[in-house]
Amino acid sequence: MTELQHIATPAMWAGFVGFVLVMLLLDLFVFGGNKAHKVSVREAAAWSGVWLTLALLFNAGLWWYLKGTVGAAVADQKALEFLSGYLIEKALSVDNVFVFLLIFGAFQVPPQYQRRVLIYGVLGAIVMRAVMILAGAWVVQEFSWVLYLFGAFLLYTGVRMLMMSEQEPDVTQNPVLRFAKRHLRVAEDDHGERFMVKRNGLLYVTPLFLVLLLIEVTDLVFAVDSIPAIFAITTDPFIVFTSNLFAILGLRALYFLLADIADRFHLLKYGLAMVLAFIGAKMLIMPWYHVPVQASLLVVALLIGASVVASLLLPPKKHDA
Repeated sequence: MTELQHIATPAMWAGFVGFVLVMLLLDLFVFGGNKAHKVSVREAAAWSGVWLTLALLFNAGLWWYLKGTVGAAVADQKALEFLSGYLIEKALSVDNVFVFLLIFGAFQVPPQYQRRVLIYGVLGAIVMRAVMILAGAWVVQEFSWVLYLFGAFLLYTGVRMLMMSEQEPDVTQNPVLRFAKRHLRVAEDDHGERFMVKRNGLLYVTPLFLVLLLIEVTDLVFAVDSIPAIFAITTDPFIVFTSNLFAILGLRALYFLLADIADRFHLLKYGLAMVLAFIGAKMLIMPWYHVPVQASLLVVALLIGASVVASLLLPPKKHDA
């Protein structure tokens, strides 16, 4: 059994959850998250900056609070763990963006409707991540050997991503989508941004609902990779939860920021695959060598940075473009 180090008080948990709820309500009812419109690059960049700033301010506030309560050593360690977890989740979120582009393209979703789909997708993702993180924290505490399973899975996933990086998934053949089409009444024609409509007293789902369903399934699949990756950095549930959620809250803005230029970062998928393989290997060698958080942060930053620079310097092949 692994003893988890809990640095958060109930008040800290309540305060963070309250902050997330307030931000979501502001986004939905004050900043127009429930209104159909095409998100410009300027708007997406502004929101990306807001979420990044809030994450860094939260980390600075957490460091300041812990320094005054439990000492500078613990404060420095937790701040590094948060920053590493946030960077890993943010980097892996880029892979989500590529799949979101495939989904919206396959269903020909107009740009003005994509924002509404993504905000409800983020809401669902937050609930799923909360459940998975709390369950994962309990499993790690009760069965410490599960960390080695996480490591083996991440190493396998990273190698598999490298081997299949040239293949593009066919999102229209997703098993969940086929199941939904068989068991739900689908109104095939265009219904704007509505997810459900009534016809002759019967409730039908719209194609936009199927898109939302695929977005949720996609995030669930990626969560299976990203959550174990953060547990490789820290087993503190509060750090895992907060770093994960800050990255998820900025996912929608990241999508609209990268939507028109995602093809330029054609080598980023190799960097992400190597990040997962590195984290998996790091977890597997823990009995013999513990890689410091600073070193992990540096390696992840170098892998992501190198793949971005290489993408810009080496143009994609014609079939990739």
